Amino acid sequence: MDQPSIPGLSYVRPLGSGGFAQVHLYEQDLPRRSVAVKVIDTAPQGREAFEREADAMAALSGHPSIVSIYQAGIALSGRPYLVMEYCPASMGALTKGRPARLVDVLDAGVRLAGALETAHRAGVLHRDIKPSNVLLTTLGRPALSDFGIARALHAAEVPAEEVAMSVPWSAPEVVRLVTPGTVASEVWSLAATLYTFAAGRSPFEEASRERNTRAKLIARIGKATILPIPGASGYGPFDAVLARAMRRTPAERYATMAEFGRALQELQRGYGFDVTPLEIVADAWVPVPGPGTSPEAAAGEVPGELDGAGDADDSAAPPRRGPVVSEVPGRRTRAQERAERDAARTASTRHPSRTSRGIDTDADGVVRDRPMSPLRAGLIGAGIALATVAAALGVVWAVTGGVN
Repeated sequence: MDQPSIPGLSYVRPLGSGGFAQVHLYEQDLPRRSVAVKVIDTAPQGREAFEREADAMAALSGHPSIVSIYQAGIALSGRPYLVMEYCPASMGALTKGRPARLVDVLDAGVRLAGALETAHRAGVLHRDIKPSNVLLTTLGRPALSDFGIARALHAAEVPAEEVAMSVPWSAPEVVRLVTPGTVASEVWSLAATLYTFAAGRSPFEEASRERNTRAKLIARIGKATILPIPGASGYGPFDAVLARAMRRTPAERYATMAEFGRALQELQRGYGFDVTPLEIVADAWVPVPGPGTSPEAAAGEVPGELDGAGDADDSAAPPRRGPVVSEVPGRRTRAQERAERDAARTASTRHPSRTSRGIDTDADGVVRDRPMSPLRAGLIGAGIALATVAAALGVVWAVTGGVN
């Protein structure tokens, strides 16, 4: 796909592609900086994913372990795009076949647990936690990206085409299509991601490619038998924490991301590493639901059921959302020109009797008092003088006529 032309941004090179989008590197003119631009396909599901991802990232990108979003819009070509923080590397790419140090794995785990706990408290499920979606910022810190299939925590229904199926990192109940995602399934996915960082491969992957077909991976995930990190010494406590986070029964896992994060912090203390802060947004600052979404809807409650009102009033539904289309500066659209003509026509026909006599009125028909121009004052003065002379002549004529 060709890179889109976006005002204020200069194209540099492609960064990657997948799913419903392509990512390109651009340079922003003002302020000057490198940015990643994610261009979404114009297919219906792509547009829906665009709006959902923009909302989720805007609400959560203040967290230091979630990639920041700067702008969202529609390119001149008509394709939606997101302008985001540029992260030069991915932990998934860096650790594929090259296991990371345990100190770095635990640090990333605590940071990501804090980011996901913040998302969950805001009512958002990421639903696609995997190594390739953990990027490294320019400071070398992990940050979660790609909220393209994120959903409300209590969403009643998820389209079939958006079922999260990153198989090596998906929980058993997700690959069996029992649920589209829960807090428990996200705990599993984060644990599977940390296992991948530490082992250099996913938890259920084997050396032989023939043993790693989709069907065989799903079968092994269903059994949920977690083997220790291969070739590692002294990883017993770490293996035990991951094994609990990836138990087959969701209720037996850590109940929240905060609880999982604290378990990882205890491992840091036990290994003598520096303890990474578990950064969770305070409840008072948790992002609120977006425009048109009531707190009840965000919590999965149906309006009208609490007070017996029956069906919700359709007139209260918010208008269809849509980003503003980027335009060339100084260029007016046909819609703008038509609106200007209609406004001018309305103004000229609002009070025809007044405007035809040159009387200046406001929108409500009230005559406005405005300063008199010198030309207008001169003409009025001349008219008065002529009227005076005519009157005088009339008097003289009357007197003369009376004499005769």
